[in-house]
Amino acid sequence: MGSSKGYNQLGEAFLVKRVNIDEKIGATKFFVDEEYAHLKIKSLEVCEKCSSKPCLNFCPAGVYRFSEGKIVISYQACLECGSCRVGCPFKNILWDYPRGGFGVSYKFG
Repeated sequence: MGSSKGYNQLGEAFLVKRVNIDEKIGATKFFVDEEYAHLKIKSLEVCEKCSSKPCLNFCPAGVYRFSEGKIVISYQACLECGSCRVGCPFKNILWDYPRGGFGVSYKFG
């Protein structure tokens, strides 16, 4: 089942091109809202006490990084997947939809 080969209604083989995540991200357009960050840390103290810092790993866009003893967010690269809404064990990340006209536009849906 791991093959990319499929069959049409007549039973004839056809190939399905698989698109990897790098190709999808490369086709993504970002409309950055420089006036409003839709991602925020609720409390830096909570992040300081967090020993595992899962936010450094669960974000596919690598939006979260640890710098000079604190978590820094590069919200401009956010893919709006919502993983940070459920990934932080302390629910310390405030995620909001970008304002109208801003955010991510996916070519491949």
